[in-house]
Amino acid sequence: MADSQRPKIGVGVIIHDNAGNIIMGERAGSHGAGTLQCPGGHLEHGESFEENAAREVLEETGLIVGNIKFLTATNDVFKGEGKHYVTVFVMCEIIGENRVAQPMEPHKCAKWEWVHWSKMWAWAGEQAKAEDEGREVQRKMFLPLVNLWRERKECEHALVEDDGNSRNVRCK
Repeated sequence: MADSQRPKIGVGVIIHDNAGNIIMGERAGSHGAGTLQCPGGHLEHGESFEENAAREVLEETGLIVGNIKFLTATNDVFKGEGKHYVTVFVMCEIIGENRVAQPMEPHKCAKWEWVHWSKMWAWAGEQAKAEDEGREVQRKMFLPLVNLWRERKECEHALVEDDGNSRNVRCK
């Protein structure tokens, strides 16, 4: 197999606000254009998941994040695009003074907004079911988020503890 055919590693960064909300934006100009995504990008040689998350979030949103923890990974084959990724999901919190995500790369994402985790989860599930039935959905999610729903159902409550408080946990 040629190196160009080997899967690449992407890091998806779930930035949460301790109230169950995450930062999402619409992809532009790359594979998955027009779908909702979390910040993130390609893992660079020698870079840890945490280093990648902090770098990509700063480059894409202008935010400084910390308390970065591994959540899970998905296997993402983009049919029709000839791409295959393993997406490593991490969760983190904003630690910098700036709390508002800015579109630092508007050619890749025009705006960022807070979306409740349960909404994102419902949208991903709706899309997965629609795809299985050959239907279209109005709100399209980036494939790794849909696969998070398909492959890691236990992540549905990744931001909520039994007492209703938000948390940053790893899906098991």
